[in-house]
Amino acid sequence: MLTIEKIIEIARNKGKINTSEIASKFNVSRQYANSLIFKLVTERKLLKFGSTRKAFYVLPEFASEHSEIFPTKISKTYTNKSLEEHKVLDEIEKKFTLILKQKENIRDIFTYAFSEMLNNAIEHSKSKKIDVEAYVKDKMLIFSINDFGVGVFRNIMEKRGLKSETEAIQDLLKGKTTTMPKSHSGEGIFFTSKSSEEFILDSFGYQLIVNNKINDVFLQKPKKIKRGTRVIFKIATDGNKHLTDVFKKYTNIDDESDYGFDRTEIKIKLYTTVGIHISRSQARRVLEGLNKFKSIILDFDKVPMIGQGFADEIFRVFQNKYPNIKIQSTNTNEAVKFMIDRVGT
Repeated sequence: MLTIEKIIEIARNKGKINTSEIASKFNVSRQYANSLIFKLVTERKLLKFGSTRKAFYVLPEFASEHSEIFPTKISKTYTNKSLEEHKVLDEIEKKFTLILKQKENIRDIFTYAFSEMLNNAIEHSKSKKIDVEAYVKDKMLIFSINDFGVGVFRNIMEKRGLKSETEAIQDLLKGKTTTMPKSHSGEGIFFTSKSSEEFILDSFGYQLIVNNKINDVFLQKPKKIKRGTRVIFKIATDGNKHLTDVFKKYTNIDDESDYGFDRTEIKIKLYTTVGIHISRSQARRVLEGLNKFKSIILDFDKVPMIGQGFADEIFRVFQNKYPNIKIQSTNTNEAVKFMIDRVGT
């Protein structure tokens, strides 16, 4: 009699099994054998490799000792109708089992980032189709989510009444930016970008690159224009980063906090194209929406100088208006530090 225990025993002895041989050995229908095997796959007691009649199944311990059986890439196009990110993730994990082979901290980060980015594509892009891809390359676990919709930067620009895609990108990097405030907190892209080794958003001629290996952010205009939005997320398979540490860095900064998203980090260099920050209007653009936070880190890396009005607007006017907000400046050269210190004298 064919039982689940018998299937596990055969898999333990043979290594690889398939539905046809199990059905033939016990003289049962393929449908019955497949139903028992499917149950084992659902419970993660067996891992499935391949598809249709070429599919085979192995125990997790067999898979851990035979890395050569794992596919190195999976790609699929989904119709964006009643699509749910957790079901897509479950399917990707079953077909691309290298994800399940990763360390727990890497799996946690992948699960969070993939779910957040796919949810954005499902709910915001208005794209009829969404391409999903996951693969391992050069010790990096990578996923790509590609839609053909309205474009993430254009969507934020239009919904928030901003002047340009550049302003949308600036707001996006602050966190708490969403086009659907009733149902989204706007934290998904912010925390996803911070949890990666490298995070890329490519949409209608603008490419945002967050490189956490060198702690820098870049904004480029690629030659080839991507219609819609492409997200590329990379995490090192041998990394020690934990998702909880990423959240802790930007949440619950003092005893009065209630585990809220209350800290943000701003790259000042992204707020001008000429490298010099002089006017109060530039400072007000930087400060837009920052009253939502309790701690603000202003990174002046690659900023050669700032004007008196720029410094005064941030470090006197805004600080006096919001005395409970802590403003910290980092990577200041002598010229920038002089102007900031001068405001306080």
